Amino acid sequence: MPKRILEGLVVSDKADKTVTVRVERRVRHPLYNKIVRRSKKFAAHDEENRFKAGDVVRIEESRPMSKSKRWAVVYE
Repeated sequence: MPKRILEGLVVSDKADKTVTVRVERRVRHPLYNKIVRRSKKFAAHDEENRFKAGDVVRIEESRPMSKSKRWAVVYE
């Protein structure tokens, strides 16, 4: 089974080798049929501390790196 790849915005780069990425998705509200934005934040592994807040990055599923970190930044 292939690993999931998501695209999002780096909102925090304060931790060492970790970035917090906000991933947004658009869903239709079940009652009002309006498109609404839902977002979720993921902690992702950034080995080289390359990315800063405001960067758009792609992250993929990986092995557990810590208690909350299950994603890794894809270097291209």
